[in-house]
Amino acid sequence: MIRRITALGLVLAFVCAAPAFAKKEPVTLMMATTTSTDDTGLLPVLAEAFKKDTGIELKWVAVGTGKALEHGKNCDVDVLLVHAPAAEKKFVEEGSGVNRTEVMYNDFVLVGPAADPAKVKGKKADEALAAIAAAKAPFVSRGDDSGTHKKEQSLWKVANMPVPDKESWYASAGQGMMATLSMAGERGAYTLVDRGTYIAYDDQAKGKPALVILVEGDKPLLNQYSVISINPEKCKNVKFEAAETFRKWLASAKGQKVVGDFALKGKKLFTPNAAKQ
Repeated sequence: MIRRITALGLVLAFVCAAPAFAKKEPVTLMMATTTSTDDTGLLPVLAEAFKKDTGIELKWVAVGTGKALEHGKNCDVDVLLVHAPAAEKKFVEEGSGVNRTEVMYNDFVLVGPAADPAKVKGKKADEALAAIAAAKAPFVSRGDDSGTHKKEQSLWKVANMPVPDKESWYASAGQGMMATLSMAGERGAYTLVDRGTYIAYDDQAKGKPALVILVEGDKPLLNQYSVISINPEKCKNVKFEAAETFRKWLASAKGQKVVGDFALKGKKLFTPNAAKQ
């Protein structure tokens, strides 16, 4: 009798303890990010390394930064990886996001046909835009409220010029960066692009792109990327713990190494800078 009770106790103890050893349900984190992080091929590399370290699967929608911020406001995603600092800070100030953390940067470049009809090569960014406007040389804008589009608009202001609208030489693509580059190439036009996407574009063209870099290295062309967790007080169903895990991981030595090691044809596309904050 004692043996039977003991055996039953062991069975009950095992059943009660079983949940402690049960495998946790996999977590999927949804991120809104920019087309530049997607077009360059960085995201799959980040996602693989992040899942290996944390077990969390990262999925994303790649859109312009303006649209990404809208996804955040609408509680459609858990975390953002974007590159429009002024808009990001406003997003946080309004209570939609928390813990904005700068994690990496590259720079924007002004590209155009090698013939350079507006003679902008080597000029500062604002001088180049003024020259393009004066020459009425074709220019294709992202026109999609993306981080690149916001940067372009700010550069027109730096040049003390109104942002072009209905000028015959100025066109809005309303599309992602690769599509904008293709459109500009077909038209022999100038456009603004982040360096990482341009490197990917140059690679796809096998080193013979329709557009070449004409303006670079100017301080206003810095392109900073940040991670922002969606505010759980505003979005009750957000996976805040997983979002914070990703934010901290990307800013950690491991995440920063993944960013710093990422290259295409031996060219680094992003520079990690979380440690410098």
